[in-house]
Amino acid sequence: MFTGIIQAVGEITSVNSIETWSNAGLTLDISVGTLDLSDVRPGDSIAVNGVCLTVTTQSSCAFTADVSQETLNCTQGLDQAGSRVNLEKALRLSDRLGGHLVSGHVDAIGVVTSFMPVGESFELIIQAPSPLLRYITQKGSITVNGVSLTVNNVNGNEFSVNLIPHTIAMTNLKALKPGVQVNLETDMLARYVARLLNV
Repeated sequence: MFTGIIQAVGEITSVNSIETWSNAGLTLDISVGTLDLSDVRPGDSIAVNGVCLTVTTQSSCAFTADVSQETLNCTQGLDQAGSRVNLEKALRLSDRLGGHLVSGHVDAIGVVTSFMPVGESFELIIQAPSPLLRYITQKGSITVNGVSLTVNNVNGNEFSVNLIPHTIAMTNLKALKPGVQVNLETDMLARYVARLLNV
């Protein structure tokens, strides 16, 4: 479980294919930038661009993780060496919940349609797949590449969020532009409510 408050921006330094009797996918080597790994051990979870991955090995400045083909099928950016990625260690029960509850299970891929400065901030507009739209509501929460954001407006199959200067400075969202794909995770509470109501 995560909060969507990014702790560091790292880089996927290498991508290697793996294939065993139970798994076909990739092994990633990830440099963690300023993220403190002193309390991380193999088996712990780290969100990488919003995707919950399990640490297989780690050093003081990097870790490795395996990614299944299923995860690759429903996310973007994990198969590209050189990609800058948002990183967040798993939430402790004693931590502040500064964002919202994030599972690290990406729902779908969205596409940036606009990324424009508005005063000191930026307005980001993303086209979401139709099945996700019922979970996206004005003033609700959504995760974009692992970043917890508040939805400003929903218009058709697009939604907008506002990025404050701190978010731009501390995440990889500063590199977004129209046409770029992003990992989306909707608010898990909205999904559970929809399931209970059968809507």
